Amino acid sequence: MIKRLLQGGVIGLANIIPGVSGGTMMVVMGIYDKLIHCITHLKSEFKKSVQFLLPIFIGTGISLVIFAKVIEYCFANFPIQTNLLFCGLIAGSLPIMFRQVKGKKISVGMLLSFLAFFSLVCIMAWMGEKEGQAADVSLNLVNSLKLFGVGVVAAATMVIPGVSGSMMLMIMGYYTVIINTINDFVQALIQVDISGAFHYGMILAPFGIGVVVGIFLIAKMIEIIFQKARTHAYWAIIGLIAASPLAILSKTDWQGLSLITGVTGAVLFGAGWFVASKLSD
Repeated sequence: MIKRLLQGGVIGLANIIPGVSGGTMMVVMGIYDKLIHCITHLKSEFKKSVQFLLPIFIGTGISLVIFAKVIEYCFANFPIQTNLLFCGLIAGSLPIMFRQVKGKKISVGMLLSFLAFFSLVCIMAWMGEKEGQAADVSLNLVNSLKLFGVGVVAAATMVIPGVSGSMMLMIMGYYTVIINTINDFVQALIQVDISGAFHYGMILAPFGIGVVVGIFLIAKMIEIIFQKARTHAYWAIIGLIAASPLAILSKTDWQGLSLITGVTGAVLFGAGWFVASKLSD
């Protein structure tokens, strides 16, 4: 039980840091295949699956709440450096993906997989909200549907090895506002502010439902795709990762750029690359 909670904590921390893949952490900890199996066989193996999944999900949730405050502080005080650190983490994860396709002959289908998902990220960045400007999450039907869709996309990418769900949130422009809303919700609970907790809870609810739906939708697809077209899948993931730093940098607010922020940002980019390469090992 405690081991599963701790594993969930690692997954939660990985998923809240753009560029660090929760799916990769599952692979590293040796639980990826079993987790996907439990999700896809939840109905037929309900008791066994719940016993495995529940502590992992609880640990993930606790980790998200704890580290959301840290991320919020970094974005509020060091937005350029934080974005460059995350870009380094993303770029540093590319070598492990290339190792998965090393020695394999590149076909037209593989190149098309790469280009399709590279383009997808660019299109999502173009259509998404500007990072640094608050995405509109006021309570109405349209925004709730948007948040549901954002949750589905983020969750789907959370369980793909090498791809970061929070990275996708950044690309769509919803990362900061989701982090802030989680913190506001927790703060309202601590202060026993019922109306505030209800308000922020209603904002997070469609996103949370989307996350759950996204996980169950993508789990079976991943199982089938990696069985039948593993190399094509990795080229698609490489396309996602390669385009992500470009998308994040295009949405960064550069008004605070100076020599100091540039130098520290470059150092943090290198540090992110180093950390990601070590995690990949």
